[in-house]
Amino acid sequence: MFDSSLKLTGHLSVSINGEVVREIPNLVVTTGKNYVASRMKDATATAMSHIAIGTGSSAAAAGNTALGTEAARVALTSTTVSTNTVTYVGTFPAGSGTGAITESGIFNASSAGTLLCRTVFSVVSKASTDQMTITWVVTAS
Repeated sequence: MFDSSLKLTGHLSVSINGEVVREIPNLVVTTGKNYVASRMKDATATAMSHIAIGTGSSAAAAGNTALGTEAARVALTSTTVSTNTVTYVGTFPAGSGTGAITESGIFNASSAGTLLCRTVFSVVSKASTDQMTITWVVTAS
């Protein structure tokens, strides 16, 4: 018997001014799984292009389509594919998305768009002078 279940898993790292302050497992939401399936058919759905951060505290759930309370969204600074992983990196400059950041997500648009992954974490305080970098690794296994 073969076990051919495809799983999408991974984690993200949150850095403030170059120092990693959180390592968190991710959740690939239902819209993200549907997105991956649609990309196997063709390239009609646009590629993931943005990372958002927010202040929402509701637990990540498979049915999520957006962040709870989005604070800022930036274009990805890099996307790297290696074997069965994709690494997305986005940097929020000083003055962007400040406050008590508690959630993040990956999207395929600069506003709205399809949510691939969402996670919620304990507060990371981002002051107006801080730069925050999110590094998100998604693994297909």
